[in-house]
Amino acid sequence: MNVLYSLLIVLALVVIPLLGAGAAGLHALFGVVIPLLAFLFFLVSFVYKIVDWGRSAVPFRIPTTGGQQESHSWIKWSKLDNPSTTAGVVGRMILEIVFFRSLFRNTRVQLTTGPRLSYGTTQWLWLGSLAFHASFFVILARHMRFFTEPTPLPFVWLDQLDGILQFGVPTMYLTEIVILIALAYLFLRRVVAPQMRYISLPADYFPLFLILAVVISGILMRYFIRTDIITIKELTMGLATLRFSVPEGIGVIFYIHLFLVSALLVYFPWSKLMHLGGVFLSPTRNMPNNNRRQRHVNPWDYPVKLHPYEEWEDEYREAMKEAGLPVEKE
Repeated sequence: MNVLYSLLIVLALVVIPLLGAGAAGLHALFGVVIPLLAFLFFLVSFVYKIVDWGRSAVPFRIPTTGGQQESHSWIKWSKLDNPSTTAGVVGRMILEIVFFRSLFRNTRVQLTTGPRLSYGTTQWLWLGSLAFHASFFVILARHMRFFTEPTPLPFVWLDQLDGILQFGVPTMYLTEIVILIALAYLFLRRVVAPQMRYISLPADYFPLFLILAVVISGILMRYFIRTDIITIKELTMGLATLRFSVPEGIGVIFYIHLFLVSALLVYFPWSKLMHLGGVFLSPTRNMPNNNRRQRHVNPWDYPVKLHPYEEWEDEYREAMKEAGLPVEKE
């Protein structure tokens, strides 16, 4: 039911621009108004979440460690898994954000016949997650050519690298194949494994279906339902420069693609996808573990008015005697 519920919502999101832009001809609404509002909502919500998380006090050092802490010179120190310096934290964060190092080292536990508890690796999950995030990043960077003129060289080089095999007409991008395989794996992992299926909610399936719909609509628009790239760039450059115009001749498939992207922007800051920003603010990752070298005092430990037992007994001594309770002072 969770899978069906999420799939129906995504299909409904496809129908909305199909009727609005296709049947009703509301091209300005779906080509300019909705994307701009979605982008503004994304920016405001993203900044709000980051500021809100950043204001959360972390009075103590609580990094997650996976190696020996720095201590004596004759004990080997794990500088990346248990950093005690800022440089070590930066190195650890780079490995975590770029290569998902903690996920690579993660293990899974399962009960086998016997009964016996066995441990195994989750490197397939690491590979699928890394492939998805890397391909998603490259696809997003490639799309910057629609919002810049002239296109900066890094985006041009990335576009050329992505289509280096140059098979098919137009050129098939490698990331389009990789992201489809990665999304299929991440989805099947949740529906095939009973344990994962039991804990999966619509919030786990919906973003997978939504991103898959964005990718499929983009592939359809590039290879099967051809659209005029020149008119699309004219519209996107108008959005980037705030000189709004909706050229004629843009197919409805583009409005479906753009509306799904807008829905993803609105959904992003209030979902699990927000780990994009949250990973930088995780105190279990971004703090050095230097408790043996430096004394940390709780900044909230301000002087408070105490009420010790002696004062409490002075206040209630007579009542305690009447109730037959022992007192320290007669």
